[in-house]
Amino acid sequence: MAAVRGRPRGFDADEALDKAIEVFWRQGYEGTTLDDLTGAMGINRPSLYAAFGNKEATFKRAVDRYAEIDMAYVGEALAQPTARAVAEHYLRSNVVAITQPGKPAGCLSVQGGLAGSPEDQRIVRFLADSRAAGERRFVERFRRARAEGDLPAGESPTELARYLSTVSAGLAVQAAAGASRRSLMAVAERALRAFPASGS
Repeated sequence: MAAVRGRPRGFDADEALDKAIEVFWRQGYEGTTLDDLTGAMGINRPSLYAAFGNKEATFKRAVDRYAEIDMAYVGEALAQPTARAVAEHYLRSNVVAITQPGKPAGCLSVQGGLAGSPEDQRIVRFLADSRAAGERRFVERFRRARAEGDLPAGESPTELARYLSTVSAGLAVQAAAGASRRSLMAVAERALRAFPASGS
């Protein structure tokens, strides 16, 4: 069977996608060109289209992989035994993730969506929908915590989830602007005061 034309020998789709993630992360969706992508991924345009589709499709694939690999801590956080432990694991892991040496500072889903042109609004909406889906997972977890008596009966799971989402987005923006891990961790610790201590 003939090899796909234009695809280099030894082409690894996941490796190429990891390179695309870094480009989108550093430059945002709007600031990234097809030449940027093919240059970083080590493939030509026919290979890009064959493996991933156009720029928008490649970005969506990159976000999915980023969520699976770089944000695996979200699932770990949701599995914690108490609402407080969920928030602690999520925010502390988030700070580590957005200040990882050797990777762009901040968060792909925040940096990637800083797009202003009308044709990029689909990407802005895609990222907003992705964040909303993630937020709903926390809403469900906090509802369970409230039902179990781990959170006060009057506590709003929706507000708590939105609070976590807003804090993490703010942390990402600050990280991208050069804030240190230590300073961001202090912010995360202060934010955790909104959650009752385990067993209280």
